Amino acid sequence: MAFLEVKKVKIAGISACVPSGVEETFDYDLLPREMLEKYVESVGVLKKHRAKEDQCTSDLCCESAEKLITDLQWDKSEIDLLVFASHTGDYKLPSTSCTLQHRLGLPTDIMAFDINHGCSGYLYGLSIIGNLMSTGSFKKGLLLVGNTQSKNVSYYDQSTYLIFGDAGTVTALEYQPDNYDLMKFHFLTDGSEFSSVYIPEGGYRHPITPDSFVMEEDEEGIKRNKTHLRMNGTDVFSFANSYMPKSIGALMNHYDINKDDIDFLVMHQANKFLCEKIRKKIKIPAEKTPYTFPDYGNTSGGSIPLTMTLKLNQPLAKEKLKLLMSTIGGGFSVASAYIETQGDIHCSDLVYL
Repeated sequence: MAFLEVKKVKIAGISACVPSGVEETFDYDLLPREMLEKYVESVGVLKKHRAKEDQCTSDLCCESAEKLITDLQWDKSEIDLLVFASHTGDYKLPSTSCTLQHRLGLPTDIMAFDINHGCSGYLYGLSIIGNLMSTGSFKKGLLLVGNTQSKNVSYYDQSTYLIFGDAGTVTALEYQPDNYDLMKFHFLTDGSEFSSVYIPEGGYRHPITPDSFVMEEDEEGIKRNKTHLRMNGTDVFSFANSYMPKSIGALMNHYDINKDDIDFLVMHQANKFLCEKIRKKIKIPAEKTPYTFPDYGNTSGGSIPLTMTLKLNQPLAKEKLKLLMSTIGGGFSVASAYIETQGDIHCSDLVYL
């Protein structure tokens, strides 16, 4: 079974950055007002932040990191680990983590690598960087997670264009053998339905050709080309509605976690309909489940840290908390986590770029 427990690592702070450009759902001109009202009622996304043509995920993460490093008064020369988790890196090669090391002015005596995960990237990244640091070999690390998924969607595909927003985040962690945040994880992976959320062409299995950019219309009237994200919403909901509660249940049973002790449930901000289904299924009160999708949409891997900075900044700074988290990402990949914080986690003010 895919369980992992991380000790001796503390979350020092979290920061998030979003593009300054905002798109309102009701400004979308391909659907009538009444359909948009039904969409907002079900999906819950009123607006989202969309990256400019020349803005990348790394830019948002870099701004987040600069802000947090300054707020924490960290000495950059002491940072010895950097992990970047995203589907939207700068280049096919090199790793974006390497370019971020240089842009942030971090020492060359550092370990840096990328994780190719989207919506589940935060918990995957947190488990990996936490496990590496728990030995004491690395003292201070940065986990940068985000996506500019809006660059991959077709304007003529309301199933993806209306829901995905852009964000970049950073979580600063430090080796702490005594006053650490206990982290426990569970993972599930099922690649049999990978095509439920994927981009058909542009990788090495199906490289780009001139035909990749030809717009095609499907039976539902959706227009997109083969470089655009394709998402089968029915398949995603079915998988998430089954596997996210299964993962949460496995985590809580394995580690003997009492649901009533949970202070907050922080889920991947997929959409209102799915999040509410999961929340009710595992019977967590609404007041313990913060949401940011109304104003930021589905920000992929950045959605959990973004939600923490915006909705939990005060309790994270002042209280010891018991947090339950769960994500689902393309693949399909699922990750759930239980984190006992020790307080004094700094959440920087949201950065706009």
